[in-house]
Amino acid sequence: MNEYIVRFSVRQRIEHFSVMILFLALGLTGFAQKFVDSPWAIWTINTIGGIDRVRWLHRAAGVMFTVFAMVHISIALFMVLTRRSRPSMIASRKDFQDAITQLRYYLRISDNPARFDRFDYRQKFEYWGMVLGGMLMIATGFMLLYPVIVTRLLPGEFIPVARVAHSNEGLLAFLIVIIWHIFNAHLSPEVFPFDPSIFTGKVSREYMEKEHPLEYARIMREDEEKREAETDEAP
Repeated sequence: MNEYIVRFSVRQRIEHFSVMILFLALGLTGFAQKFVDSPWAIWTINTIGGIDRVRWLHRAAGVMFTVFAMVHISIALFMVLTRRSRPSMIASRKDFQDAITQLRYYLRISDNPARFDRFDYRQKFEYWGMVLGGMLMIATGFMLLYPVIVTRLLPGEFIPVARVAHSNEGLLAFLIVIIWHIFNAHLSPEVFPFDPSIFTGKVSREYMEKEHPLEYARIMREDEEKREAETDEAP
């Protein structure tokens, strides 16, 4: 029996790596403009080649992020609608129950942790925060990129509102990634010091059985059904 299980496809790994690079580029060039009077921001702007180049890089990364977001959403919808993939990121009542169960386990009120499927409630929260926050960043980013066109359709007050929303949402997204995502992917006792699955695409069977027992049971059941079908078809 194979010691590892493929958890993420090549496409998913490329998506994650691309978004990670774009997120870092957007954060660096965006915060350099947000905190432009800070010594580190001045040094960053001068190192990159001036404020005009910083703005160009930020806008280019923003456009690329928009393209990746649209492609990701389109592929996800296509896969679900054609039944090639399960809607595993959709939150359900079980996720709220799992959050309570896991909290009781962490507080040692209960000895039984929650049993997760492909993604747990923390991963779903982070994913939808990224998607919805990303949509807000994209919308406000294009409003700031094309203010003349926007003010032909909407009152001029929308531009300063978009600037505040874009800036603060960017800071919030950065803090969530640094505090929430980095902890879950690197510092959590279950994965410390690093969970490489999003880069390798594979996880051990032991990890799957412990952290995602419902998905592991489904994979084992599907493998057994496949082997039985192959046996029945054999001459």
